[in-house]
Amino acid sequence: MAKVTLPDGSILEVTDGSTVKQLAQQIGPGLAKAAIAAKINGQLVDLSTPINTDIGIQIITSKDDEGLEVMRHSCAHVMAEALCSIWPDTKLVYGPTVEDGFYYDIDLDEPIRPTDFERIEKKMAEIAKADTPFIRKEMTKADALSKLAHDKYKTDNINRADSDNISFYSHSDNFEDLCRGPHVPSTAKAGSFKIMSVAGAYWHGDPTQKMLQRIYGTTWPKKKDLDDYLQRLEEAKKRDHRVLGKQLDLFSFNEAGPGFAFIHSKGMIIWNAIVDFWRSVHDKYEYEEIRTPIILNEDLWHKSGHWDNYKENMYFTNVDGADYAIKPMNCPGGCLVYKARQHSYREFPMRVAELGLVHRHEASGVMHGLFRVRQFTQDDAHIFCVPEQIAAEIIGVIELTFEIYKAFGFEDFRIELSTKPEKHIGSDEIWETATNSLEEALKHKAIDYKINEGDGAFYGPKIDFHVRDCLKRSWQLGTIQLDFSMPQRFGLTYTDKDNTEKTPVMIHRAVLGSFERFIGILIEHYGGGFPPWLSPEQVRILPISEKTNDYAKAVENKLRKASLRCTCDFSNEKINAKIARAYSEKLPFMLVVGPKEAQSDSVNVRIRGIRENKTVGVDEFLTMALDKIADKKIDLDF
Repeated sequence: MAKVTLPDGSILEVTDGSTVKQLAQQIGPGLAKAAIAAKINGQLVDLSTPINTDIGIQIITSKDDEGLEVMRHSCAHVMAEALCSIWPDTKLVYGPTVEDGFYYDIDLDEPIRPTDFERIEKKMAEIAKADTPFIRKEMTKADALSKLAHDKYKTDNINRADSDNISFYSHSDNFEDLCRGPHVPSTAKAGSFKIMSVAGAYWHGDPTQKMLQRIYGTTWPKKKDLDDYLQRLEEAKKRDHRVLGKQLDLFSFNEAGPGFAFIHSKGMIIWNAIVDFWRSVHDKYEYEEIRTPIILNEDLWHKSGHWDNYKENMYFTNVDGADYAIKPMNCPGGCLVYKARQHSYREFPMRVAELGLVHRHEASGVMHGLFRVRQFTQDDAHIFCVPEQIAAEIIGVIELTFEIYKAFGFEDFRIELSTKPEKHIGSDEIWETATNSLEEALKHKAIDYKINEGDGAFYGPKIDFHVRDCLKRSWQLGTIQLDFSMPQRFGLTYTDKDNTEKTPVMIHRAVLGSFERFIGILIEHYGGGFPPWLSPEQVRILPISEKTNDYAKAVENKLRKASLRCTCDFSNEKINAKIARAYSEKLPFMLVVGPKEAQSDSVNVRIRGIRENKTVGVDEFLTMALDKIADKKIDLDF
């Protein structure tokens, strides 16, 4: 009998050779029906996996993130079979999951068009209805290469596999695909699906290789989940930051500099408000701020390791006959600032922040508004400390990060801890200490987190912060990384208590990441309707007629003296047209003033998103508006 430990700590005994599915049935019929896969000792497996030894196990359903990912991976196989059934000449290349869905790259001479989607979905529905099981078969790499010697795409996938044990999955007599798995128990568990789009994609992203067809799809546990997702996509189109950025005159792009954003004056108001807030929080947490050059010589990038890892994404120039690079990251500059003088353990922890301008070459096909640009400002910081200070410093970074996110209205976080990869530097003991420090900090803050085994950077473990916006989309923003490599590469030292020279621990961290990308996220999160503290124009005063222009100007002067960003609309248009224009520009507050308001020193307040308008004294409105701004309130009502 094998002992099985469940997530709640309870232990069950099962007969050796029992499958995970049978265990789920033993626990309860409801769980067995909902089960999609399982995690045995942290590793995802099929429900058909036999249990032959004592294990820790978690049954996975579609309510779990891992379950949804397994479902989507399986649905990609269902789509692949449908494609091969409709177009027998289809050559399958690669079909992974992505955020909210999946895709499959195929080699097919006949172009697939959106008009074909319904036909593909119909065939997928037939395959799902057949309720045929996913069956796993394993063989050696040599046997797999022999089996698929005729298929250059699959043999390439096999050769890239780390393991000598290669697995295949079939779910009908006519379909089998190379795949690591795991998969849902049968095609009936593929969910409620829809084909979303088709695009071109080079094999391995290499423009010298053949252009493939990439078919994107999505699937969800229930039809309602799919409908909700499609509705969110429609809402996202209305919130597209590229459209709103132009409409609200925030930023633009020009063919003179593809991938380089031009931030307009209104956009700079938002930018500067974020910077001011960012600086105030960092000052509170006792960070120093530095500024380093954007052009540094080639030798530095060899020393830092970026030359080996990022050369293809870097820009280069020549100065006085010497080769230089435009920095893709801020870290080396921070190391040079540290090295400019001697340091003692008494100075630690040393927290050094930088709003650094970096350049990374992106292929033209992947650039996307502010989300993917070639030049951006990164809010980096580097903390130098001794090993005993790591946990406390990580806790401080987490607190700072959450404080900043919450100010922008982000309350739904997802945290991931990535551990030692197969290829790494530093001893196992150092890695264990560092990883334990990160876990200790997360547990101290009672934060739920997901462990990504083996997904850390080669130089140290890391924590990644994801936030969900109003459309439930997940955005990876912040990161905390422990680095054992760069301090050694740069020969960074400090004098310890015993007067010996030692190498400091270096913690990399970013909170917002790219400022440009973050502003793009905010535009879509708010739908262009920024909270007052970020709004380029916070108040617009709308006189009903010329008779109250003088009063409107007096109100404007009073608000401006209190540092509110406001204007008057002195156009000859009717008041309804003025109000409509102010609403279209998504202003937080509109103040309508006529003879009645002028006589009573009041304003008629219209608030974005609120139907009811109120007449209040100018001083009362001013107090309310200033309170909203000072407290960074998202809710505008008063």
